[in-house]
Amino acid sequence: MEIRPATAADAEALCRIYNREVTETTSTLDLVPRSVHEQREWIKDRSGGLAVVVAEIDDAVVGFGSISFYRNRPGYRTSVEDSVYVHREHHGKGVGSGLLGELLDVAGSHGFHAIFARIVGPQPASVALHERHGFTPVGTEREVARKFGRWHDVAVLQRLL
Repeated sequence: MEIRPATAADAEALCRIYNREVTETTSTLDLVPRSVHEQREWIKDRSGGLAVVVAEIDDAVVGFGSISFYRNRPGYRTSVEDSVYVHREHHGKGVGSGLLGELLDVAGSHGFHAIFARIVGPQPASVALHERHGFTPVGTEREVARKFGRWHDVAVLQRLL
């Protein structure tokens, strides 16, 4: 497995992975699938201090992860939030762990102090992944999200870098 920075050329592969999560799961709270153009812009917006990385196996993108600012206000600029998505055929093969490890390295090298994970519940595999990488639970936001006609809780985990 190779992990590398994402490029605009990866947008279609990222759309295939992400849009399935949008339409079929609560792994993301987006409600509308992204176009390839929107995915390219999303990658571009995170270049520089933020990051999008992809995992490749046999030259095929099998997952991606990103760090984004945790909040928009300037006082939060030292904190980021991670997101990790792995193609379903590659769950349980270490792809998510590799991506999250790379995101932690990138966040630390860019001088960020805290990284958060916001996980729509219940997703025990995602919580376990983050805990293996040193994240600790901060709390649970009750019924803060609505998707598929239901209310959802969001677990918040944090790691100091």
